Amino acid sequence: MKIQKIDKNGFTTTQQPGVEWNFISPCLLQRTITIKEGPENTQKHKPPRKDLLILLCTPVSPGKSRLISVIPTKFWTDDLFLPRWKNHMIQNLIIDSDLYLLFDQERKLMELGPSNWQNVCFVPTKADANVVAYRKWLKKYSGGQMDWGTKFNGYLQPTLPREQLMDRYRSHVVNCSSCNVAYKGFKALQISLQVFVVASVAIMAATKEGMITVPARTTFVVVIMLCFVGSKWLSHFINKSFHFHDYSHAFK
Repeated sequence: MKIQKIDKNGFTTTQQPGVEWNFISPCLLQRTITIKEGPENTQKHKPPRKDLLILLCTPVSPGKSRLISVIPTKFWTDDLFLPRWKNHMIQNLIIDSDLYLLFDQERKLMELGPSNWQNVCFVPTKADANVVAYRKWLKKYSGGQMDWGTKFNGYLQPTLPREQLMDRYRSHVVNCSSCNVAYKGFKALQISLQVFVVASVAIMAATKEGMITVPARTTFVVVIMLCFVGSKWLSHFINKSFHFHDYSHAFK
C-alpha cells in the first residue's frame, strides 16, 4: 500500500492494482475495488465492475464517534443469502475486534500528546499506510487533534468496563430496524420455549399415572428437554449476538 497524495481535501492510497482508498475530509473513507472483464468476455466496451466500501465516521464528543458503513455492490454474492441482521452481526464482530484496542490507545495518545503518536501506534507494515496518511493529514491541517471549540474541554470520559464499552444493544440494535426485529423475534421464541417447558412440566406432574402411555410420556419428556436446551442456547445466542461479544486479541 502506497500513499499517493495528501492535501487539505484528504488523501489517496493504493493497495494493489485495482484497489484504491480515498479519505475525503473531514470524516469519509472510501475503498474502491475495480475489476476489469477478462479476455474471455465477448462483450466489448463493457465498463469495469466496482465494489465500494464507504465509511462515514463522525466525531460526536471526545472518545465517541458515530460510524455509518455502506457496502454497495453488484457482484459479491456471498452475502446475498444472509439476512440483513446477520450481516450486521458479522460487521459488528469486525468492529469489536479493534474497539477496545482503540479505546486504550486513545488514552495513551492523550497522555503522550498527538505529536508523539508514533510511540503509541506501532505501524511497521505497508498495510498501515492509511493510518500514517491520516496522522500526517491530521497533524498538518488540524494540529494533530480534533478541535472541539468551546463545546468540550477535550478530556476523555472515564474508563468503561468492556461490557459497557462493547454494548451492542444500545449502540446498534435499538437503532437498527432489522436487528431490532430479529432481536424481538428471538426473544419471543425464547420466552415461548420457556413457557412451553413450564406448562409441560406442570401438565406432566398433574397427569395421573396410566393416562399416558410410556412411549408417549417418554416422547413428551424428550421434547421438553429439547425445548429447555433450546431456550438456554437461545439465551446465550441472544446475549452474544445482540448484547455483548467479548474479544481477545491474544486468541485471534
